[in-house]
This record gives sequence, structure tokens and C-alpha cells, in this order.
Amino acid sequence: MKINLKNAKKIKTIKGFGGSACWWSPNISDDKTASDVVNLLYGDNGLKMNIYRYNVGGGYDKDSCRVGNPWRVVDSFMKPDGRYDWSADANAVKVMDKALATGNVDTLIFFVNSPHYTHTYSGQASGGFTEHFSNLDHSKYDAFAKYIVDIAEHFVEQGYPVKYISPINEPQWKWGGDFVWQEGCHYEPEEVKDCFLAVAKELERRKSSLLLYGPESGEISELTKRYYTLLASEPLIMKYLDVFAYHSYHCDNNPENKLSFGKWAKRNIKTPRFDMSEWCELPCKHDTKSIESALIMARIIGEDLIYTGADSWTAWVCVNQIGTLSEDGRCFSDGLLVANDDFSSYHVAMRYYAMAHFSKYIPSGSKSLDIGFRTNRGLSLFAFELEDGKKAVVAVNYSKAKRVIEADVKSDNALVITSNQSVQLAEKAVDAKKIELGPMSISTIIYR
Repeated sequence: MKINLKNAKKIKTIKGFGGSACWWSPNISDDKTASDVVNLLYGDNGLKMNIYRYNVGGGYDKDSCRVGNPWRVVDSFMKPDGRYDWSADANAVKVMDKALATGNVDTLIFFVNSPHYTHTYSGQASGGFTEHFSNLDHSKYDAFAKYIVDIAEHFVEQGYPVKYISPINEPQWKWGGDFVWQEGCHYEPEEVKDCFLAVAKELERRKSSLLLYGPESGEISELTKRYYTLLASEPLIMKYLDVFAYHSYHCDNNPENKLSFGKWAKRNIKTPRFDMSEWCELPCKHDTKSIESALIMARIIGEDLIYTGADSWTAWVCVNQIGTLSEDGRCFSDGLLVANDDFSSYHVAMRYYAMAHFSKYIPSGSKSLDIGFRTNRGLSLFAFELEDGKKAVVAVNYSKAKRVIEADVKSDNALVITSNQSVQLAEKAVDAKKIELGPMSISTIIYR
């Protein structure tokens, strides 16, 4: 397979990689464990990610909370009487502090799954009693805007480098009804605009330096385009909307859809940034220790950066609970790391290495390149130019056959970093002209 790097077209300057602090960070209490986990994710010797999504919890009334999983019941800084208790959510704040202390986080987003439960019709942060019903009381839009800006501004005043407020998460989903499992809030498209406008007005009133991020649509769809059109119709929203962000769910096996959406985004989206802010495999079909889970994730990262033209890529949860176990002990959790409820035991999932092939070697400031190659017979190739001018390719070989790639480079040698079922992030210097890719492997190739 020959690849043309010399004439590759530059797409975007990559803004980086990250993950969200849901729901694990409030549940990690041991200080050493918190440090070790954060270093795996954000430290120089770990993934060295630079984007951190901090979840502003909507709180709960213990007598009416319907979320059964304690991991997904999130405390709030605001008490029912409207006062703030800044000692709340202490574990999550401690974890955020440790991530910032690595010096690698340059994008800190405060995002909301649900308004505070006192702002909702149901009195719960887990959605309305009816599916597809907006749970944010229409009379409380201004109160909600004040609440989320109050919290973000408090942390800014304390020295935290908060850049963005994301007031809505996945507005199209049903969120609520008879079965609830986490915080969430449905919004109709016009309600998305109204909510963002309320927050924009609050930012304008305070002359805030904070910016808006979102609306974190749950998939690539016509609704996502509708959200953007409505947001763009309000000049005040666009004054503060720095990042139009979407989630890459329900499109894993449809690269043509991503290419089409990317063309639309290039023509229409006028915000300074365009982020893919959340993805995990739904459902997880492979054990956390299977290289297949990493192969899928690496392909999705590459397709979102190259085909859709996203500026950055963020995983859903950095750590998740041990998932459904099969009779033979296999775990199907979706985190980069997997932990039991009290973090007395945790392990690195294979998809952690999928992220590493990008975040450790294709850092913020690199440029994504279009080499005209599309996934073919189980092989995906994603090209980049590093800040020092070197070219790099992330190759995902999902076939059981070896592949050989040839690049039109002047370099005589290349550094190849390989992960497969047996080894992870193994580095080797090779002849740059012809590089062999092992079966069922991810390889990051840096031409030197």
C-alpha cells in the first residue's frame, strides 16, 4: 500500500485529546490512588492528555432520587436554598487539582448533564417523568444560567483555568421516563437555543471571560445541524460560542456519514473550534483486555479527526466501573481504565493504548492531513504533521494478515510504536521506505 505524504492536504491544527471526569472522580477517595490514576491519564509518562471535562453535578434529594447506581449520583455545590457549599464534590475537585498539577491540561471544560434538581419540573436531575420532555423549568432558565456561571466564575477566582461552560449534554435523548440511570435532560431544538441564550446573557451581564461550548449533540444527525443553525441565528450566542461540539455515537461503521458531515461542517460551522467531545463503544462488544476494543477506538479517533475534521477528540469516561462480566470473567466496561467501586482494584483497558497512539505521539499543535486514503479491507491510515515538521501515520490493521506500507518520504528510518494483543507501545527503529504492519495491530509511525 503506497501513501502520498508529500502532497497531503492540511486539514486542521489538532487541539488535543482528553476525557471526562464522570463518574469516577467523586468516587476515588484514596490520595495515592488518585495520584496514580491521574498520572496514567494526564501525566508525562501516561497519556499526557490536555483536555479535562469536569462534571458540574445537578445534586439530588435523597428522598426522591431514582438513580440506583451510587456512582452516578452526583453532589452539587448549590444547596436547595440557593447557597453554595464549596466543600462539596471534594473528591472530584481533588482529582481535577491533580490533573492540573501535571501541567499538561490547557482546556478545562465545566459541563452539565442536568440543571440543578431545584431548577427542574421533576425535582430530579435524572430527567422528567415523561420521555423526551425538557426537565428544565421554563421559568428557571435565568436561574440556571446564574447557577452555572456562579460555579465556573468561583473556580476562575480561585485560580482554575476554566475556559468553557457546556450547559447541555446530548439534548436529543429521551432522558427520563420510567427508567433512569444517570443525570440527563432532554431539550427540543428551540429550547437548546433558549438555554444557550440565557447563559450568554448572563456572561454578557458579567462581562465574563468564560466562553460557551456545545451543545454536545449525541450523534451526527440532522438535529445536530439544526442545533447549529439555531445557535448561529443569535449574535449574542455566537459572541460566546467558541466551540461547536458533537459526540460521535451511532456512526462507528459509517465513515461515509462522517465524510458527509465533515463537508457540511467545513462549509457551515464558523466557531473557532469544532470538537468531538465524547465517544465510547456502544455497546462494548469486546473484553477490556482484547486488542479488538482498542482497534475500534483507534479507528474512530482517526476517522473523527480526518474524515469529520474535528479539532480535538475526547473519550467519554477516563475510568468506569467493572462492566457486565461473562461466565468466563470477561469485562465489558467502556473506560480507558476499569475500577471496582472503591478503587481498591483497577486495571488499564486495551483502549487506553488506542488513545496513547494519538495523545502521546500526535500532540496538540500537530496538523491533520488528508492523504486520500479511506479504510480498505480492514486497514485504516491517518496522517499528521508534527510541530517539528516530521510526518506521522497512525495505522490500524484490523485484518489477520500482515500489511506493508510504502511512503514517499526522504527519511531513511522511522520510529514505529506498535500495540497488539501481546505488546503495547513497543518502539522500534525501522527502514522508512517499507514498513510492515502486524495483524490486528495499531502502529504509530514517525518518519525521522
